Amino acid sequence: MFKALLDLLAEPRQPAPLTADDAELALAALLVRLARADNNYDDSERIRIERVLANRRGLSPWEAADLRSRAEVVEEGAPDTVRFTRALKEKIAYEDRAGVIEALWDVALADEARSPEEDALIRLAASLLGVNDRDSALARQRVEARRL
Repeated sequence: MFKALLDLLAEPRQPAPLTADDAELALAALLVRLARADNNYDDSERIRIERVLANRRGLSPWEAADLRSRAEVVEEGAPDTVRFTRALKEKIAYEDRAGVIEALWDVALADEARSPEEDALIRLAASLLGVNDRDSALARQRVEARRL
């Protein structure tokens, strides 16, 4: 599965449909890419990624850490963000794509600092996932409200 996802993401043409597990790995890799966007990938972001993954899929802490670790490798090997978002857009419904944006905001706000690089990546991901600006803003507001 891991090699297959890397091959799909590296493929210059439209990737083949992903399985649910592949889609979760693509989401995890997108979260890692976001956390690394500001060149400050710290433990608070790693922990937040694991929590987001655990909550979305009902994973144990160990399973979430393993998924995050595999996602780090996938993220390093993927040439661009478009491949992650394209794979996710094809696999999941609009409501779940809005949930992806919420997950991205959750990770972006994990270190208590918004960076221009993270904001730009979330805007790009929302656009590529077909999530409108209103729904993206609402996702950010939900995350901010939970953090209060």
